Amino acid sequence: MKEFKINQNDADQRVDKFLTKAVPKLPKNLLYKYIRLKRIKVNGKRCEISTRLNAGDVMQLYINDEFFEGTSDKPAFLSAPASLNIVYEDENIILCDKKCGLVVHEDESGDPDTLINRIQHYLYNKGEYDPAEERSFAPALCNRIDRNTGGIVICAKSAESLRILNQKVKDREMQKLYLCATVGIPKKKSAELKAFHKRNEQTKTVKVSDKKTPDSKTMITRYRVIAENKAENLALLEVDLITGRTHQIRAHLAHEGYPLLGDGKYGINKINREYNVKTQALYSYKLTFCFSTDAGILEYLNGRTFTVKDVWFADKYFSLFGDNKQ
Repeated sequence: MKEFKINQNDADQRVDKFLTKAVPKLPKNLLYKYIRLKRIKVNGKRCEISTRLNAGDVMQLYINDEFFEGTSDKPAFLSAPASLNIVYEDENIILCDKKCGLVVHEDESGDPDTLINRIQHYLYNKGEYDPAEERSFAPALCNRIDRNTGGIVICAKSAESLRILNQKVKDREMQKLYLCATVGIPKKKSAELKAFHKRNEQTKTVKVSDKKTPDSKTMITRYRVIAENKAENLALLEVDLITGRTHQIRAHLAHEGYPLLGDGKYGINKINREYNVKTQALYSYKLTFCFSTDAGILEYLNGRTFTVKDVWFADKYFSLFGDNKQ
């Protein structure tokens, strides 16, 4: 018999959802069967699939040890560095400045050096996260950024903050602003662009057109030019995504005739080679929490803005905080 004591991160979950995470080797059909047969109990009493767990509850599992074997293996995050570029941290969240080249989650390569593994290793070293003490929760990311794009990524340290942040992301109660360097200087210093977006799953690219088609989606991109480098024919844009389509900034600006410097999919490879730039000049550099509904334990973040000051292409080509800022 095994016992799990429900902590704060486990609380407010259904029994079946908790067990799926806590005992991943237990097949779902057996999980449901064992609940019916009362081989899984809460506080010594029969429970249902839909029973909600509370902090302090004790779950008893009268199931074979084989379903728990291997759960004490070395965590993957210990194989990743614990180094981070931290923009902000408190007891509930971490805002990390993810650099270009680092993936946020493990991909097909199997390389354990990911942003989330680095964060978990960092918190483990601080004594704020120990997988041996957590049955159903691990610090998790609330947004994603492509490998070759840099910028602010939000990580929740607790289950409660994760639930709140995921809902805020879904309800668009945060504003993320991007910096990008374009080849060519837009004639309009600010504009709201509208076009139609179609994704090609085979080529992993998107097609942009000015006319609506049955299988395309509207996309709206707002920008303003904040610096110019006339000698290099480059512009530094701040971009606000009104819609959130795949590759939206890269594809939309290329469609307008101002591709991103370093963009291998939608840019001009000849120019990229001339500048010796191998990754797109795109950065999610500013985050503002603008909650319009209750944020619970995260209400103190409402109205706060966090900014990355070290953006490689802004510093290299525009001296972003220098005299030529518009």
